[in-house]
Amino acid sequence: MGNDSISKTFGVALALCVICAVVVSSAAVILRPTQEVNKLLDLKTNILASAGLLQEGVSIETQFAQISTRVVDLQTGEFTEAVDAATYDQRKASKDPALSIALDPKQDPAKIKRRANYATVYMVEGEQGIEKIILPIKGYGLWSTLYGFLALEADLETVAGIGFYEHTETPGLGGEVDNPRWKASWVGKQAYNQGELTITVLKGKADMSRAGSESQIDGLAGATLTTRGVDNLVRYWLGDQGFRPLINSLKSGEA
Repeated sequence: MGNDSISKTFGVALALCVICAVVVSSAAVILRPTQEVNKLLDLKTNILASAGLLQEGVSIETQFAQISTRVVDLQTGEFTEAVDAATYDQRKASKDPALSIALDPKQDPAKIKRRANYATVYMVEGEQGIEKIILPIKGYGLWSTLYGFLALEADLETVAGIGFYEHTETPGLGGEVDNPRWKASWVGKQAYNQGELTITVLKGKADMSRAGSESQIDGLAGATLTTRGVDNLVRYWLGDQGFRPLINSLKSGEA
């Protein structure tokens, strides 16, 4: 068969495709355990960072040892062992009709469509009880669903920090949710005032001389829809369909 024959050309192309497919598939299988380890490490890093606990020069595993992982039943606001905290995937559960509920659009400002029945929360506890609690949050911005964590202090009313680890918002506009300065502006803000949900992300800037500014976050310049999305998702997850039943249970000692 000549080197320039059509049959030989197709044969060589097919052989190369098969070899490449085998190499790529093998690499994916071999690297999967490493990818899973790195994914978990990244998650732990974001949890620590959102609560202001991340330290440079100290291993993530060492730092994360101070955090306990619990699963909460969002309907009752109580901790549960119905699912294993070590293996439960809230993101996957939210897509499973058996493990989630469909939301009425009128009661879904965060536009998540379905809410998992259970959620994984992370807690730092000391001799005096809870020192910080870190809550998973998500909701739609301008272009994408933002996934992150919101941390509360021991009083379960004051924001300890916030961070988003996944989104595709516009760099320089909605992407400013990653700006350290903007995230720092959340620290110390009041999420609740005597049990009433008060935290809000403004369209513009908060007037610190006016009453209520202790619960107001400056909006993102030029990113009205992302700002509105962050406001909606935070208020949703701190509301009655989110973690408010848990927070009330923890305050009363019933969780």
